[in-house]
Amino acid sequence: MLATPASRVPRGSEWAHEVKWDGMRILADVNQGQLRLTARSGAEATDRFPELAGLATLYDDMLLDGEVVILDGGTPSFAALSERIHLAGGPAAAAASVRPVTYLIFDLLRLYDADLTPQPWSQRRALLEHLELDDPRWQVPPTYPDGEVLAEATLRAGLEGVVSKRTDAPYTPGRRSATWLKVPHRAVRSVVVGGWRPETDRAGVLGSVLVGAPTSGGLTYLGRVGSGLAGRAGSQILDVLRPLETTDCPFGPDLPAAERSGVTWTRPETVIDVASLGLAGQGRLRQPSYRGLRIDLTPAELTANDTQHDTNDEEAP
Repeated sequence: MLATPASRVPRGSEWAHEVKWDGMRILADVNQGQLRLTARSGAEATDRFPELAGLATLYDDMLLDGEVVILDGGTPSFAALSERIHLAGGPAAAAASVRPVTYLIFDLLRLYDADLTPQPWSQRRALLEHLELDDPRWQVPPTYPDGEVLAEATLRAGLEGVVSKRTDAPYTPGRRSATWLKVPHRAVRSVVVGGWRPETDRAGVLGSVLVGAPTSGGLTYLGRVGSGLAGRAGSQILDVLRPLETTDCPFGPDLPAAERSGVTWTRPETVIDVASLGLAGQGRLRQPSYRGLRIDLTPAELTANDTQHDTNDEEAP
């Protein structure tokens, strides 16, 4: 179930409000001592987060929905998480011993073979709290009755925003629903990489990536992203992009010739998050910066809500 972007936090006793965490959405399926973690895209994630293996010992059967984060001084760091989510097996275990994730659980979808998705959020939440899932590696964050107060508090604390949920709403798997509303504080977009350029005079070092929004005809060009790609971040992205290299430009014939110079094209299969100041003239991102790789998303999943879910989408004058 996915939240719908909103410009303001809803009012009324029929809404409950939660912190919008800056992490990776994960379903945790526990059955007879076995744990399976899956990302929003359906990608297997069990081997990526070995520190969550203890969830398998808590109950014989349950399905949890939540978000994996890495807390940096109490605040989630997506940049730190992006260094973890591409690791699996031994490298993931080594990284987990140094900088483990925390699983923030916000919904209970199944318990002892009973499907809870048709039940209202209030009943699912009561059952979730009754399970007492409290551990250094997982927890159930609180909910709040006043969304406007929470919005102010999260803004001051540098958190991502607020998610508001109708207390009488069922859980609709895989669907974006108006009974879950998200109000982010920052302008963040999920975009698709279609090519990369090296740094000047450094042919093997990533300098920038060319990104776009998926359409039926390919990618709509949104500009180049270079900020935030220095050092390890750039090396990690380049490792992902090299196997996807192609001779075909995914942006179509309207891409200016100046933007094509020196580009290595890649198949449009890699999703990243970027922060920006909205859109400037010609539909280009204003001052974009790289925030992290999204292995939990595929280009086919991205909609207008995913690629334009910031709060400052006006074109610059």
